[in-house]
Amino acid sequence: MEHTGKYAALYCRLSKDDALQEGDSNSIENQKAFLQSYATENGYNHTKVFIDDGYSGTTADRPEFQNMISAVEAGLISVIIVKDLSRFGSNYLMVGYYVEDYFPQHHVRFIAVNDNVDSITGMGRWRNRS
Repeated sequence: MEHTGKYAALYCRLSKDDALQEGDSNSIENQKAFLQSYATENGYNHTKVFIDDGYSGTTADRPEFQNMISAVEAGLISVIIVKDLSRFGSNYLMVGYYVEDYFPQHHVRFIAVNDNVDSITGMGRWRNRS
């Protein structure tokens, strides 16, 4: 459950390359609906959606990603929920930094639904990578 006064950040990203390769399965609308449904089912009723459409996941230099990080630093976010790790970012080192270091330091839970990654209940596939 979320903390009073904070919200759950639902982060969606689609690069131009993703749209060509994956079609509608990872569309922004699909991700948004999926994340809103997950949030509601898990008691996160106060949400804000951050969308970076057309941005590569190889860098953190994405407008809504940076807005979300600013909200983390302001103490406004209790949890960040993404469809899967690839939607959060495709740079393994950058993703690792945020998931393993940055979010725990800011007391933010991180959930990648389809990868079974949850910083509270266990890291699922994240820690099992070699």
